[in-house]
Amino acid sequence: MAISFGIYLLFLLNFFSFGAIFSSATSFTLENRCSFTVWPGSLTANGPPLGDGGFALAPGSSSRLHPPPGWSGRFWGRTGCNFDNSGSGKCVTGDCGGALKCNGGGIPPVSLIEFTLNGHDNKDFYDISLVDGYNMAVAVKAVGGTGTCQYAGCVNDLNTNCPAELQMTDSGSVVACKSACAAFNTPEYCCTGAHGTPQTCSPTKYSQLFKNACPTAYSYAYDDATSTMTCTGADYLITFCPTS
Repeated sequence: MAISFGIYLLFLLNFFSFGAIFSSATSFTLENRCSFTVWPGSLTANGPPLGDGGFALAPGSSSRLHPPPGWSGRFWGRTGCNFDNSGSGKCVTGDCGGALKCNGGGIPPVSLIEFTLNGHDNKDFYDISLVDGYNMAVAVKAVGGTGTCQYAGCVNDLNTNCPAELQMTDSGSVVACKSACAAFNTPEYCCTGAHGTPQTCSPTKYSQLFKNACPTAYSYAYDDATSTMTCTGADYLITFCPTS
C-alpha cells in the first residue's frame, strides 16, 4: 500500500523525537454528511486502534474519538458494507480484511485522512491522501489551535470523472477511482526504482487530474508542498461527503 512521503517522514520525526511527551487533549469528531451509511476504518501506527478499528456511522450522525498524545495513524470511509452479528462481512470499497473492526489498512482505492499528532515542534501534521486512489469525498477541519491550521479536503466527486482505465465498478456503477500506481504498477506511477526520489518522480496526467479536482490533497507520493497541513493544540472535524 502506498503512503504519502511527507507523512512517512513526519512519523519518523515523531517516533525519534520527544514530541510524544507533550500533553494532548486532542479529539477527532467523525461526521457523516453522506446520504448513506459510512463505516469509518482506523489504523494506528503506534498504539491501539481508535474506535476499535471501525464502526458504522449512519447518515447525519457523528462520533468523537480521543487519541493519546503522539498518536499517528489514518482514517478512511468504507462503503457498501454488510456485516453479521459477529462483525464478519465485507465492504464494496475500503474493506479491511472482512471485519467491522479493522486490524489493517483499507484495500485501495480509498481516500485517506492521515495524522501525526505532537510531532516536530509539537505540531500536528495532517493531510488528505489520494495516493491510494479515491473512493469518497473527505475533509479535515482544525477547530481551535494555533498556526496555519489549513482546511484539507477533497470535496469533488472523482468517481464521476474517473478515466475508464482507473475505474473500479460494482454492479455497473463506478464506486472508486484507482491510483495510476495501482492500475499500471510501473515505477513512473509508483515512484519506485529509478523514479524513487522527489527529483525523479514527477506528476503525471493522472495525478494532475486528482490534483486539479482536489488541490489540497496528496495526488502522488511526493506531493508535499501543497498537501501537508500543520496546527498546534486543535481538535479535528473529519467529514465524510463534505459539501464545501
